[in-house]
Amino acid sequence: MRKKKSYSSGIAMLIASAVMIAADVGIVFWIRKLLKSGGSFMDTLMTICRRIIHPFPINPDNFGCVLLAVLGVILFIVAVVLLIVGIIKLDSTAVYNRKLAAGKYDDLARRHMGIRAANAISNTFIHILLVIMSIVWLIPFVCIILQSFRVEKTHPVGYVIPHTWGIDNYTRLFSTNFPRWYLNTLIMALFTAILQTIIVLCMSYALSRFRFKMRKPLMKFMLVLGFFPGILAMIILYRVLKDLGLTQAHAVPGLILVYIASSGMGYYVSKGFFDTIPKSLDEAARVDGATRAQVLYKIILPLAKPIVIYTVLTAFMAPWGDFVFARYISMNDQMGMNVAVGLNNWLSLDQINQNYTMFCAGGVVVAIPVVILFMCLQRYYVEGVTGGAVKG
Repeated sequence: MRKKKSYSSGIAMLIASAVMIAADVGIVFWIRKLLKSGGSFMDTLMTICRRIIHPFPINPDNFGCVLLAVLGVILFIVAVVLLIVGIIKLDSTAVYNRKLAAGKYDDLARRHMGIRAANAISNTFIHILLVIMSIVWLIPFVCIILQSFRVEKTHPVGYVIPHTWGIDNYTRLFSTNFPRWYLNTLIMALFTAILQTIIVLCMSYALSRFRFKMRKPLMKFMLVLGFFPGILAMIILYRVLKDLGLTQAHAVPGLILVYIASSGMGYYVSKGFFDTIPKSLDEAARVDGATRAQVLYKIILPLAKPIVIYTVLTAFMAPWGDFVFARYISMNDQMGMNVAVGLNNWLSLDQINQNYTMFCAGGVVVAIPVVILFMCLQRYYVEGVTGGAVKG
């Protein structure tokens, strides 16, 4: 005869959760003592948040507060997980005992409840983890957006929410060289996206459909060559571009040339996607008289829309966020800078106090087109990544 399940494990989890929450409260009062603050409990929490956001300068008191705050956050997360798992475990035990008392319990129902409880626990834990990661990931972006609307002071301050709101930073932004930097970046991103996509798709199609001598050694050579960071060739590339007159004010065409020069080596994901498309389609089209080029752009590319969009997005993002090489080639010439280099100059010691809030406004403006692209094309982007990972 089956016995009733005990509630001890679920109760133990709830008790452990309560103990951890109590420890969190103790940590807050400990931090309050370190800070020598006489404020309320909520004032202490706000002070802790400010210390975590602005940990510098690091002194013994501040360092201890930050460590204790991180420990408190970890304990709180574990406490919440234990609380939810304990509640689910108590609920499943209660359901089991009720069915056992009513004589309705069997092995199938037990397995079903076990699978359901396990799925509920794992899904809850995953969702909590994703929510926490999303919050942590979004905090810097929210802070930048809030600071971009702060008009009472232009230098970095110790608070996030502005005291006075306005769009003065955005109006000042377009009276500087920012439009020129933005246009340079947009030109580089568009040309790179178009040319790199054409090269990558043609290379991927050739390696996927054609069989020729040295095909596999060529693929392995490009794979190994891709292990070396491009920054190793930065000096020689600068000398070549300087001899061609493609640096400083003429850095935009030089950077476009560099971005698309090694595009063919990025064939991995696209080739994997093309491998999933049946070759019988190519053969049928060839029998009907289609050329290789017609097979590619009339049959293969319409079926490979996700990987095309994935390639366009990745090619567009490369010059949009490039900083090291773009700064090296432009040499701080205002006519050849992209937005990353130009905005970084506003964070120098002699400009940050006048341009910090305008820098935040520029960051928001730079992020807008990328966010719109990803929001509109996210479905195709995910399909391209997962589809290209099936074969290789």
